[in-house]
Amino acid sequence: MPDPVLDVLVRARRAVVGDAEVAVCVGIRDERIVSLTPYDEPQAAARTVEVADDEVLLPGLVDTHVHVNERGRTAWEGFASATAAAAAGGVTTIIDMPLNSIPPTTTREHLDVKRAVARDQVRVDVGFWGGAVPGNVGELEALDGAGVFGFKCFLLDSGVEEFGALTPDGLAEAMAETARLGALMIVHAEDGDLLDEAALDGPHYAGFLASRPHAAEDAAIGLVIDRARASGGRAHVVHLSSSDAVPMLRAARAEGVDITAETCPHYLTFAAEQVPDGATELKCCPPIREAANREALWRALGAGDIDFVVSDHSPCTVELKQQGGGDFGAAWGGIASVQLGLPAVWTAAREHGHGLAEVVGWMATAPADRVGLPAKGRIAVGADADLVRFAPDEEFTVDPATLHHKNPVSPYAGRRLRGVVRETWLRGEPILLGAGDSPRGRLLRKGVR
Repeated sequence: MPDPVLDVLVRARRAVVGDAEVAVCVGIRDERIVSLTPYDEPQAAARTVEVADDEVLLPGLVDTHVHVNERGRTAWEGFASATAAAAAGGVTTIIDMPLNSIPPTTTREHLDVKRAVARDQVRVDVGFWGGAVPGNVGELEALDGAGVFGFKCFLLDSGVEEFGALTPDGLAEAMAETARLGALMIVHAEDGDLLDEAALDGPHYAGFLASRPHAAEDAAIGLVIDRARASGGRAHVVHLSSSDAVPMLRAARAEGVDITAETCPHYLTFAAEQVPDGATELKCCPPIREAANREALWRALGAGDIDFVVSDHSPCTVELKQQGGGDFGAAWGGIASVQLGLPAVWTAAREHGHGLAEVVGWMATAPADRVGLPAKGRIAVGADADLVRFAPDEEFTVDPATLHHKNPVSPYAGRRLRGVVRETWLRGEPILLGAGDSPRGRLLRKGVR
């Protein structure tokens, strides 16, 4: 018997499939991609969608570094607003960080609380990281069994008292357990002993940058490599800022250490020399470093020494961002950018000679693969039909009032970016962001489709 009619056929003259742009017909049935055929050989379908000639069809992006903060600090961000921003930015899967919410995701019971809050609110698919903090090694197995995608830890003060930092010995103990479980340990890698708070100089960015030197990041990454080597476990460095750490990461991988690293759109876009005094909307930790460092990060990304790019969407209230009247020591650190990651990276990528297929690899396929989501981040038979209609040549000026995250603060305000997300599909249907649209996102568990 012939195959049943497709639910939807999407025809695109340009689509990123694998590592290339091709003309293709994407056949969708029961929320998944079931066929890829030549553009000029369309199949029968209940509905056919034509991608415009100025658009490229992309897979939905996978952002594995998002701080949603609900419950406890929902005034900073919540599941409804964060996932709306993600959808508007072409992101169809996020993994929520375990801290800044109260309670933090450090026990199975706390995970259940977070899932209950998220359920029925999310417009994209959402998974969760567990937290590794002092005294909770005994909780990791239950969290792993409940489907968290791995464990996040800090090697210095996290900024919130309910999520403590691990000592070097604590990291060794936790990594021995995650190695036993086969779980991924993701690490905020800065050495607090090497920070120089005396260098802070109120509104002057140079003082803030000096207070968090390359050496603090590099030493912590060296410790992570040592602990991954000793345990045989899997490790990942979040928000890599210091390009000086790239050679040691490359060498560790060459000897067989299972370690990866991500960087973020802001490290690939901004440069310390261009940060005005008092511009605390650009405060993040680790910091945005010099232009030469930014260019070295781009070279490392192109060479495969940095594995992928995710947002580190870390919002707060306007009051916290402006706390101290522009004092970099007093303001909360973090950049809210889940909606802007794709155009920000694409704008800079084309200036550095990279194509859309590379951007998709960095922002969709590679993060999905590292966290174990083989049905996400790709246009392939068997994958979820998460798709994005992207106009790569259209430009826009960022207006924070038009962004969907909860607080209208953005370091990209007024910046001209290239690349507009015109429509985002989740499992075969467009995500509508109007008041009457019912959220269709699902809560994901590691190892469960």
